Amino acid sequence: MDLNGKKVLVVGLARSGMAAIKVLKLLGAEITLSESKSRDKINQADELEKMGVTITGQDIEVFKEKYDLCVKNPGVPYRSPEMDALAANGVPVITEIELAYRVAKPQHYVAITGTNGKTTTTTLVYEILNKAFPGKAHLCGNIGVPLCETVLENGLIDEGGHYIALEISNFQLVNIDKFRPEVATIINLTPDHVDFMGGLDNYYKSKTEVYRNMADDDVFILNSDDPVLAEYTAKYPVNCRINAFSLDRQDTDSYIKDGFMCIEGVKVLPLDAVRIVGKHNLQNIIIAVSAAKALGVSNEDIVSAVSEFKGVEHRIEFVRELRGVKYYNDSKGTNTDATIIAVRSFDKGVILLVGGFEKGLPMDELRKNLGSVKKVIGYGVCGPRLVKELAGEDGIIVENLQQALDEAVKIAVPGDTVLLSPTTSSFDQYSCFEERGEHFKKLVNELK
Repeated sequence: MDLNGKKVLVVGLARSGMAAIKVLKLLGAEITLSESKSRDKINQADELEKMGVTITGQDIEVFKEKYDLCVKNPGVPYRSPEMDALAANGVPVITEIELAYRVAKPQHYVAITGTNGKTTTTTLVYEILNKAFPGKAHLCGNIGVPLCETVLENGLIDEGGHYIALEISNFQLVNIDKFRPEVATIINLTPDHVDFMGGLDNYYKSKTEVYRNMADDDVFILNSDDPVLAEYTAKYPVNCRINAFSLDRQDTDSYIKDGFMCIEGVKVLPLDAVRIVGKHNLQNIIIAVSAAKALGVSNEDIVSAVSEFKGVEHRIEFVRELRGVKYYNDSKGTNTDATIIAVRSFDKGVILLVGGFEKGLPMDELRKNLGSVKKVIGYGVCGPRLVKELAGEDGIIVENLQQALDEAVKIAVPGDTVLLSPTTSSFDQYSCFEERGEHFKKLVNELK
């Protein structure tokens, strides 16, 4: 990808935009940054100007200029007057994932998308690959580290053959062009991001972009237990080798039998090596193990990595036990399906804390799965609606997470579980789910 002297517009900064700018600068591009923040609120403004980056706002006139390329931050809507203006001028728009892929030497990419389970699965893939290929395995993407950053810091513009566990969101997939993983999966498909995507069909379709360029001996790991995924892979066919798995049957390529995970018919992982709870985690693990086997990892390295894996932060994360009550942080539960998975991980006595930014997701399915829940407490902007639809007058409505926890402590008895699983994003009161989860853990650990 020849970028020397090319005019490139970067829309949106954040960590991924900054990483993209550093790659573009290294390759000789003339860079313009369009950012919604004013210059005095951009922490890296001086550094950017020393790099020769022109900083502009997001007035529509900026997007009517002629550029050779646009690199768009995933959080910027892909349908907007600004993007339309670029399209009218024939400016190709990509994300930093695509940029990194095109400037790096060939690597072994494992691309993991889906509605829920991405972070756990991607992290476990990385742990297994790092066990098998120490020093040549990397964890990046939507998990918090931009692929451009990984490419720069590890010299991947000049060196190939590394193993990259890449969590990739639908926001990052929308503007894929040539990106081609060697192994990929869509873990599951359930409603989410309908506000950003303009409809559920658009959201589901965007996930299938992960395998659009795959071919020949690339491997797509197919969840045969997901009927929505079956519908969309039929509508948008997979054109590479498929390794189908199921947790419920044994007529697929990979399955569970006699206490083992069997990958393509071969016993690989004894179930007693698994340290994390819940059927959803068995799904995450069988995907990670299938990906590792597709890349030639030994059973010994797989068993060793899985037996050491204790899960990821903010996903049904045990915080502490106090006076017989257990507290769990599931701040990453940002949609109803994630919360269903969380509440079904417990048998009874769950005090469920829900609320946050209003995404407009229906609560019908979650309401059917509240068998283990004894009380629903709602907080934040959409807390009142969630309580009304999930528990009616039996629920409790408060303003913020501190008050929600205070109410939970009042009614909890030994044997109960206080579970933060908000069902929605954090943007009414927090900058991200990580900040929300850290605040919850701080509040819990301060309880006396």
